[in-house]
Amino acid sequence: MSNNFGYLDIILLAMIAGFIILRLRNILGRKTGHQEKAFSDFTDKKFEQFKKAATARDIKPKNEFDAKDKKKFLKGAEIAYETILTSFSKGDKENLKTLLTEKMQNNFSSAIEDRNAKKIKSELTFVGIKSSAIEKFEKTAEALYFTVKFVSEIISVKKDKYDKVVEGDPNKITTVIDHWKFTKKISSSSPNWYLAEIKNS
Repeated sequence: MSNNFGYLDIILLAMIAGFIILRLRNILGRKTGHQEKAFSDFTDKKFEQFKKAATARDIKPKNEFDAKDKKKFLKGAEIAYETILTSFSKGDKENLKTLLTEKMQNNFSSAIEDRNAKKIKSELTFVGIKSSAIEKFEKTAEALYFTVKFVSEIISVKKDKYDKVVEGDPNKITTVIDHWKFTKKISSSSPNWYLAEIKNS
């Protein structure tokens, strides 16, 4: 009698377990191996394309200049303008090398040497820049160019070996208008720009 009762318990438990399994299958579903994965169409390749598209929106293309960049460049150009003028007046070739292209270095060096040979002393007082503006932007396969118009005020005097004024007036402020072209190689990782050409007007 007790054995029969034990068998009945086992059968009853098996029926309850089977009922629970069937209910779970109905509620949760059964994976057959044919179901598509979530986002199955969003492949690794498409994810990389998505990342590139997002990056393109966030990162500015190389050598593209917005208003902020141009303002920053113009500020640097003003500093370079004053530095070049004062360095040339003093005959400071070493300082000029850091701001000029090779061609302009040769031109400035020749002018300084010619001035020294004639024993002419140059004195310049940089009063200030009245205005500056980017006139033109150019791009070639190798380099970038910005042409800047400067309107400045200076006192410029040249004296001979006897300290006699031969050019200029030490008491007169002169307004000077210059058009300077700065350049930078596209391949260069340096942020520095160099004076490539000067046009006076």
